[in-house]
Amino acid sequence: MNQSRVRDEGVPMQFDGSTTAGQPSLAAQLRGHPYAAAGLVLALLALLALLVAGRSVGAGMPPENVRNALLGGGAGFAATALGALASIALRDLSARAEDSLLGFAAGMMLAASAFSLILPGIESARELVGPGASAGLVVALGLGLGVALMLGLDRFTPHEHAHVGVHGPQASRVPGVWLFVIAITLHNLPEGMAIGVAFSQGDLSVGLPLTAAIAIQDAPEGLAVAMALRAARISPWRAVLVAAASGLMEPIGALIGLGLSTGMALAYPIGLGLAAGAMIFVVSHEVIPETHRNGHQTPATIGLMGGFAVMMVLDTAFG
Repeated sequence: MNQSRVRDEGVPMQFDGSTTAGQPSLAAQLRGHPYAAAGLVLALLALLALLVAGRSVGAGMPPENVRNALLGGGAGFAATALGALASIALRDLSARAEDSLLGFAAGMMLAASAFSLILPGIESARELVGPGASAGLVVALGLGLGVALMLGLDRFTPHEHAHVGVHGPQASRVPGVWLFVIAITLHNLPEGMAIGVAFSQGDLSVGLPLTAAIAIQDAPEGLAVAMALRAARISPWRAVLVAAASGLMEPIGALIGLGLSTGMALAYPIGLGLAAGAMIFVVSHEVIPETHRNGHQTPATIGLMGGFAVMMVLDTAFG
């Protein structure tokens, strides 16, 4: 999740859609970053293969699995909307408090990736390929695909980063507020996919703690996004609507995650690893650097540890 604030560094951007520096074309970006381009193509082909193997979303699985996945994605959307709505009352949230909240969200995402995605993925892979390193390699394959997917989307999609300004091909042609929306949407995608994959096998001990973690950390993220939009001179209620709408990617992502896990048996552990890799990439690439940018490393780190501990307790309670 990209959390953007008013800043002096980076490429200045105006919310009338103009920027002070042009951005390279997509072809130039692809030529300049061939490995990232190849990784994105590989990840997209793998996703397509898994979706084709599954034939259609929800094929061959009990209807309650589809319902649970949609409810889980809906919970993430609702939490994002509630957090955004809270920005109306919290008009002057300090940067220190915001960094602490985002650190808490980062901790929950990291713990969810470990306890609710990677460990169940390894356990599932062991049932398919046996004990030893093979199970870990299956999940590691998914991790790599998730990182390649998010790295490619980050590199080749026009959006706005918190700490480096506008980013991606032809970003100067996209209205500024939509650069925010695209970035937020990209970073909500892996959360929704994780929920869909977690519920695809009907195991509530995997799906419930993961959904709870994502919903809890979505609230401060929704608040931070709405506050950032308001700081960028977007009207309060428009900022709430834009921030809340970003959460719609979670139920959509849940359907995608559900679809890619309905095919071959190995699709489930690979899908869990893919979702984990995408979430960890977002935390390391966006959330943690953002929380450290204003010199609040200590409260942000304490928040991260608190979020990690809360998720650990949730996983133990539900699991």
